[in-house]
Amino acid sequence: MNIRQLQEADYETIIEAIDDWFDGRQMSHLLPRIFFIHFRPTSFVIEEDGRVMGFLAGFVSQTYPDQAYIHFVGNEANYRGRGLGRQIYSTFFETVRRLGCTTVRCITSPVNSGSIAFHTRMGFRLNAAMGNATARLAP
Repeated sequence: MNIRQLQEADYETIIEAIDDWFDGRQMSHLLPRIFFIHFRPTSFVIEEDGRVMGFLAGFVSQTYPDQAYIHFVGNEANYRGRGLGRQIYSTFFETVRRLGCTTVRCITSPVNSGSIAFHTRMGFRLNAAMGNATARLAP
């Protein structure tokens, strides 16, 4: 497996597959092309033999430069449970840590128990009042 920065050329491949990756839920409108162009240094794809298995779109906050935000993550259902999420999150954490971030924020659906469990295992604390989750990065 290979983790690399997201490229604009990945957009069509991911957009065509993303709704299937979320069991038919309409998700593609939540991932604009801008992430594939302007947030490449902090957005990643995980692939094997040239096949995209998952991705993470994230960025460092311009308002709070010590905070990073994970906007969208997805992976093909056939590859879940193999540690791909942990690998791509770890890559993101290390990248934003080098950029001076000490906090990572994200959101997930309150009904998505699998996502909530994953984020909790990754060190996120849920903040239901804010509708998000926060992880503190070790120095």
